[in-house]
Amino acid sequence: MNRRMLLGFDWPLIVMILLLGIMGIVNIYSASHSLEQSGAPLHIKQTYWLILGFLTMFIVAWIGPQRLCAMAYPLFAGAVLSLGAVLLFGRVANNARRWLTLGSFSFQPSEMMRIAVVLILAYYFTRRDQAFPYSLPQLAVPLGMIAVPCALIFKQPDLGTTILIFLVGMSIIMVNGVRLISILCMAGLALGGTAFSWFYVIKGYHRERIISFLFPDKDPLGSAYNQIQSQIAVGSGQFTGKGFMAGTQGQLNFLPEHHTDFAFSVLAEEWGFVGAAVTILLLAGIILRSLLLAYRAKDHLGMLIIVGCTALLFWPAIINMAMVTGMFPVTGMPLPFISYGGSALLTNMAAVGLIQGVVIRRYVFSK
Repeated sequence: MNRRMLLGFDWPLIVMILLLGIMGIVNIYSASHSLEQSGAPLHIKQTYWLILGFLTMFIVAWIGPQRLCAMAYPLFAGAVLSLGAVLLFGRVANNARRWLTLGSFSFQPSEMMRIAVVLILAYYFTRRDQAFPYSLPQLAVPLGMIAVPCALIFKQPDLGTTILIFLVGMSIIMVNGVRLISILCMAGLALGGTAFSWFYVIKGYHRERIISFLFPDKDPLGSAYNQIQSQIAVGSGQFTGKGFMAGTQGQLNFLPEHHTDFAFSVLAEEWGFVGAAVTILLLAGIILRSLLLAYRAKDHLGMLIIVGCTALLFWPAIINMAMVTGMFPVTGMPLPFISYGGSALLTNMAAVGLIQGVVIRRYVFSK
């Protein structure tokens, strides 16, 4: 990677991500210091993951989105096969089968699928030579590309990642332009599918989470417990917060998963509205900056890749913050760059690498 390429990176985007990553490490230290931990402390592990994530970003940007898109179909097929292998041979944890273990190394194929879906849809739409906007029959193939991984991931079960891949895929489809009648048909199919899934597909505990979201007073010590404790934590932070490592819901372990799914609750309790606002502004800055880069992209492929990668960051942020504040049912959706987790962080940084790959080639290369 030469000097011209380094100068071509969008450094404001990198700085905002670095600031969020540091905030995440500090928050993880506060949330996890009282937990029983094996090996290195979680905030040290997250530091290693963040460093590895930036290395991943630079490597992906150096390889370039064009080369990766040329391998989109093999990458997608490999990700689908990996998801199938998870259902057959995956490691079971917390009544879910989501991990493949190879010796001492474990990985979550659904994370790889997030990137694969962006690449294959971007590549597919840039290879089509047809009139816009798209009709529903013309969307049969890309909708199938979304449906297959969603079905395999839902089977694990992992509702959060299923929802995310669906939303990311639909974001790419919609930005290409879809006829109004097709949008209405897809909305009708989605409603019908949701009703069918409620009775015949989704697990009982998923239904309990949705019911407790709508009626939290019905089971405050059971299915609604996480939601209620999270709202208490967020609200008790008030304007300036209780102080670093001085929160009660997180420090006294009233709040479950407070270093992963509910990390934002800990942050809001300890740093209050001010800390939460800074976090939201940084996330909003990353999203808006990425959309500006998509607008400036010199070709359709670059624009679609940035839109897809931006959706990979936007939807988890929206869903997680809505979840911890009681505006969305509880689901396993970490907050980008804040929640603990190496797989999710590497996936997010790979997405940023794809964005940077489009940006640097706008200035450095002729094509």
